[in-house]
Amino acid sequence: MTVVERREIALVDLLDRLLAGGVVITGDVTLRIADVDLVRIDLNALISSVNASVPSPFELPAKEL
Repeated sequence: MTVVERREIALVDLLDRLLAGGVVITGDVTLRIADVDLVRIDLNALISSVNASVPSPFELPAKEL
């Protein structure tokens, strides 16, 4: 085994790294019977930390209010 294979990362450390850089999750699910699409679900999610240097994408800047 190499050093990389033996390296263990705690879940807290993994979440910290993901939130520091941000993660985009995308996916498509289609429920189909007899070649007829019944349900389609599209998932687009952005997971990121929000602080002074990375403002929330859901808030308008103060000058636009």
